[in-house]
Amino acid sequence: MFDYLHPPITNIMAKYSEKAGEKVEKTMHEMKEGKLKSGSGKKVTSRKQAVAIGLSEARKEGAKVPKKK
Repeated sequence: MFDYLHPPITNIMAKYSEKAGEKVEKTMHEMKEGKLKSGSGKKVTSRKQAVAIGLSEARKEGAKVPKKK
């Protein structure tokens, strides 16, 4: 009998690779230090933008990152 409250545990693939996580962590650190710049050369202050830059750089390096929507 199938129990809806406790479904069986399955192996779930990771969406982001470890390399991608490290890249985002590095860009966040750069942003907090005030060293992260956007494409236009301005200083990045937005957390979301810093994450987006980190994922974009990870994607360019070949890390496992889902496609942009």
